[in-house]
Amino acid sequence: MAPDRRISMIEIICVNNNLKKKYPLGTTLSEIAEDMNFNMKYKILGAFVNNKLKELTYNIYKPKMVEFIDISHPDGQRMYIRSLSFVLQKAVSELYPGYRLNIQHSISKGYYCNVIGKDEPLTNEEVFEIGNRMREIIDANITFERDEILSSEAIELFNEYGYCEKSLLLKTRPQLYTSVYRLNGSFDYFYGFLLPSTGYLEIFDLVKYYDGMLLIPPKADCPEECEGIVIRDKLFEVFQEYTKWGEILNVAYLGNINEMVAKKKVSELIKISEALQEKKMAYIADQILERDTMPRIILIAGPSSSGKTTFAQRLAIQLKVAGLRPVTLSLDNYFVNRDDTPRDEKGDYDFESIYALDIETLNSNLNSLMDGKEIELPKFSFIEGKRYYDGDMLKISQKSIIIAEGIHALTPELTKHICDSLKFKIYVSALTTLSLDNHNRIPTSDVRLIRRMIRDYKYRGYSALDTINRWNSVRRGEEHNIFPFQENADVMFNTAVHYELGVLKRYAEPILSEVPKNNDAYREANRLKKFLSYIVPIPDEEIPPTSILREFLGGSSFDYH
Repeated sequence: MAPDRRISMIEIICVNNNLKKKYPLGTTLSEIAEDMNFNMKYKILGAFVNNKLKELTYNIYKPKMVEFIDISHPDGQRMYIRSLSFVLQKAVSELYPGYRLNIQHSISKGYYCNVIGKDEPLTNEEVFEIGNRMREIIDANITFERDEILSSEAIELFNEYGYCEKSLLLKTRPQLYTSVYRLNGSFDYFYGFLLPSTGYLEIFDLVKYYDGMLLIPPKADCPEECEGIVIRDKLFEVFQEYTKWGEILNVAYLGNINEMVAKKKVSELIKISEALQEKKMAYIADQILERDTMPRIILIAGPSSSGKTTFAQRLAIQLKVAGLRPVTLSLDNYFVNRDDTPRDEKGDYDFESIYALDIETLNSNLNSLMDGKEIELPKFSFIEGKRYYDGDMLKISQKSIIIAEGIHALTPELTKHICDSLKFKIYVSALTTLSLDNHNRIPTSDVRLIRRMIRDYKYRGYSALDTINRWNSVRRGEEHNIFPFQENADVMFNTAVHYELGVLKRYAEPILSEVPKNNDAYREANRLKKFLSYIVPIPDEEIPPTSILREFLGGSSFDYH
């Protein structure tokens, strides 16, 4: 018997307008938003219910605290992009029966996609046709329907239609029921929620990009227009190289790795993944040696938790093999005194700014070293926020090469007084190309956040709550100080390894569970825990002590102090 909505009333607290109001049992979030009639800057896309993300079709059966979100919220952006991806999948399947859409990775402010089964690269005309079909689907305002079905039925369904990677993922994730989305005859599985209907997806673009196409979402801070394309050829090349590695190893999708773990074949995957990285490092060392003018300084930059420090030490070993004498110069020791640190728009110290570093002293020291002069190395006390000197002297020979790593290493301003011919610039990052399936990519930023969370907890005394609360600030700093200069690199290196998520899961889940449910950070912690639930854990005993992962897990043979 259906509940009597006339009698059963529940209290809802709306965070957006700080109102309390009672509604009949079973009222949807969409109905509550309409009744509350408060103004949001952009269209409401979803809501947090007791700090858990829900779709607008969600029915309320108990007293709840509700906060509605739009596209300016990261989870609103994710809902928009997932829904847009489903529309793209439907358009491709209608125009190219028997072929399948593959969403590979984020690049150039969009998402690179290709069509599996199509022998020739997509043409401008074909991409234009797909985009037009997407707009027709959006204009029709078709409802996204979600069905909870037995996982065994979902596996059969996906197998029948050739979505083998989805079936494998569900087989290796033991859940009794699975949510399957339907869109007017098409169906799909998504990690996360969708919007109510296609009519919400008014802004997007689809353009030809390399052999495929680039799906471009609206700007989060100005959703009336799309993101502008930023061409990143070198980064794209690294992504494609790593994608090929995944295909060679038959680990392009998470289900493949989960299956390897179940069959006890992950040991070989660890060995091959580490060997591929070592081979790439040797190749970079060869490139340095083969330059017409021998570089004197290697500059290594990359975003947070990309493994810059371990990469620098492993590269140093390769250079020693080649007969060079690498010395490391820590950019952290060139911070200006705390009182001289620039401040951000909120008045807080902006440690991400390049002007938090003493650029003039750094350049003077580097030039002196290359001229054969001895310098006294500065030190920086993070406790006192001051620079000091303790008599640590450094002089290098003509066979020496200086390695300096830090977030600003590729910014031209940092080494503006050094001749470019003396520099070799390297960009490193954890560029994950592993996907859940063809339509559910794994964001590289999620992998880096999990890495950082584990390292902060083990070595810096920070909880997962602390790391999550700092993460948005870290990401803003990366957007301003790192990503604009990554194409300045002479070479790029991907520090991600295909097996790492299974290892990180074992460390991350316990500390994510410590985040209080009544804290806003629980939203992100809960999202990451759900993501990790797809992953089969991998023991770390066979990870070598020189692995970049050891920088975050512990057990490294390198000294990080």
